[in-house]
Amino acid sequence: MKITMFNGLHVAIIMDGNGRWANARGLPRLAGHRVGVESVRRVVEAAPGLGISVLTLYAFSADNWRRPMREVAALMRLLRLYLAQETSRCIANGVRFEAIGRRDRLPASVVRMIEETERRTASGAKLRLRLAIDYSARHAIMEAASQAQAATAEEWSKHLGPEVDLLLRTSGEQRLSDFLLWESAYAEIVFTPRMWPEFGADDLAAAVAEFHQRERRFGAITAAPSLRTA
Repeated sequence: MKITMFNGLHVAIIMDGNGRWANARGLPRLAGHRVGVESVRRVVEAAPGLGISVLTLYAFSADNWRRPMREVAALMRLLRLYLAQETSRCIANGVRFEAIGRRDRLPASVVRMIEETERRTASGAKLRLRLAIDYSARHAIMEAASQAQAATAEEWSKHLGPEVDLLLRTSGEQRLSDFLLWESAYAEIVFTPRMWPEFGADDLAAAVAEFHQRERRFGAITAAPSLRTA
C-alpha cells in the first residue's frame, strides 16, 4: 500500500458557535449546524492553497452526548448527509478523509458511511481531512498508553496523530475542550470571536498569515544579532 506524505501545515479547528449563531437570529439550533456545514466546505476548499496539508475539525466531542437526544440525533443525520454529499467532492479534489475518535458508540449507519468514505478517498494526496467525532483527547491518550510498545514521544505520536501547527477556535471561547491535547503541545493558538457559520476562507487565510508572523522557538531562545566591530 502506498503511503502518502503530507508535509504542509497541520491546522486544527474547534468549530464553535453554531447554536449561538442560530439563537441570535431566532432560528433553531439545528439551523446553525446546517449553515456550519457550508463553513466546513469553504475551509476544506481553501486549505490546500494556504499551504495546509492536514486539517482536523472538531465535529462532535465525547461530552456532546450530554446534549438533548433530539439534537444529537439531528447531528448524526447531518453527519450522514455531509458524508453522502461530500465524498465525491473529496475524491475529485484529492482529499483523503478519515475520522478520529470512538466508533463503538456511534450509530451503525454512521460508522458504515465513515468507513465507506475513508475507503473511497484513501488515495487523496492533496489534503488529509480528519473529522473528530465522539472524540476525547484524554481517552485517545489513554488508548495510546495501552497500545504503545515503548514509552517514547515518537511511539505515542504514531497512535495519536501528527503534531498541530496552528489551532483555531471560533466563537470567542478560549479553551481547548479536550481536543488534541498531546498533538497541540507546541501549537500556535488563535481565538476568534467569529461564529463558525460565519467563518470562511478569508478568516482561515488571516489566521495562517498570523501564524507565519509568529516566532516558534520550541523552548529555545532567539540568537542575538552579532555586533560588528570596526
